[in-house]
Amino acid sequence: MTRNVGGIDKLARIVIGAVLIGLAITGQVGAWGFIGLVPLVTGLLGTCPAYRLLGISTCRRQK
Repeated sequence: MTRNVGGIDKLARIVIGAVLIGLAITGQVGAWGFIGLVPLVTGLLGTCPAYRLLGISTCRRQK
């Protein structure tokens, strides 16, 4: 898989995903908080299928 998620984007996805999952586990936001799995996984893997479909990449270009 080609990486298309860069540094700050990757960190933001991991943090947001973890926060949403944590809120769902504690019952603060309900079951929909488990949607945080999506940004968490895409951040950990460094690739986002939606970015690929749209032709977007937040990674620095390799020289």
